[in-house]
Amino acid sequence: MATDADMSIEIAPKMQKSHALVSSVIKTPPYSYAHLELLSAGPSRMAELDVLQVRSYCTSALKQFLGATGMAVPLDILKVEGQSCWLRLPRDNLGAFAAAITAWQGTTQDGVHSTLLIRGCSDWLGALVGQQDEQKLWTD
Repeated sequence: MATDADMSIEIAPKMQKSHALVSSVIKTPPYSYAHLELLSAGPSRMAELDVLQVRSYCTSALKQFLGATGMAVPLDILKVEGQSCWLRLPRDNLGAFAAAITAWQGTTQDGVHSTLLIRGCSDWLGALVGQQDEQKLWTD
């Protein structure tokens, strides 16, 4: 009579076709991203943004909200297109930046009132890209 030990079948280990050399998880990215849009009201409403306006408006909003500390927040302007712009800033400053832009009343020049609207904020730039086209899908 055969015992269990005699009837055991050895199973060959599976061969893996790929090996992970390095893996990493980004838990807290160092930067956050914001998508802003210019809102204008007045006789000539079709104003377009440029890099200097974005810098000026953001600096004004941060200075009004946080004083000299707000002016020290580093902002990288990634892209300005038409009335939209995309910014990169340190992740820790995103909350204060969003509050400053939201609280900022804007500026009036030659009878045109201009202010910035936050269209989106995220720790990942990929989450903001394409949101503009996504909104057009539901509003057009």
